Amino acid sequence: MTQNPAGYTIRLAGRLDTRWATWFDGFTIRIEPDGTTTLTGVDVDQARLHSLLAKVRDLGIALISLEQA
Repeated sequence: MTQNPAGYTIRLAGRLDTRWATWFDGFTIRIEPDGTTTLTGVDVDQARLHSLLAKVRDLGIALISLEQA
């Protein structure tokens, strides 16, 4: 079964500098007033999502939430 690409919002603990946007495959990085970081991307398939989450893990950043748009 093939899944269609979707959009995702990923919320991370702490502030991630916007210069990381290219490393995160073009996801938009937004620093929230509460000190967290939100990554937003569209047309993300499962392979790309898993790759992105591996990058979050490799940086040692705590994942707060993952939402499909």
